Amino acid sequence: MLLRRIALAVAALAPAALLAVPSASAAPAAPAAGLPMPPANPEGFDHLTVTISGNGRFDGSETSTYLYCHPDGGTHPRAREACHQIDGQTTWGKDPFAPVPDGTVCTMIYGGPQRARVTGHWAGRPVRADFKRTNGCEIERWEKFSRLLGTPEKGWPGIR
Repeated sequence: MLLRRIALAVAALAPAALLAVPSASAAPAAPAAGLPMPPANPEGFDHLTVTISGNGRFDGSETSTYLYCHPDGGTHPRAREACHQIDGQTTWGKDPFAPVPDGTVCTMIYGGPQRARVTGHWAGRPVRADFKRTNGCEIERWEKFSRLLGTPEKGWPGIR
């Protein structure tokens, strides 16, 4: 995340730096005032809508929460923790929300009927991911996002 913030700062400062280069015909310029740092999230990319279904169906009984990161906020009850957890999963060139690959051998452990749908944008990329708890691989994937999605032990965001 730090690298992305540095890249945004460099991108914001580069045009101003080029304008500040004196030319041979220009008179000496007054010292340039410092430019403010760009906001941490200038384009609003890091925002997710998390929809949790306690009964396994998206039939109108589900609840949704909104998560904004950099800065953290929204209606998600653990926004700061969720943003930090997703930041830890984010690696350049990889989709942190990728589904379990086809052909993966998974244990046949049933984790419950809960399903989740995550949509929005993360690290400049669109997100549309579905989560379920139908086998060991899917449970492990869900647990990677336990602060975002909730767990049976800690409850589900927005579900009482």
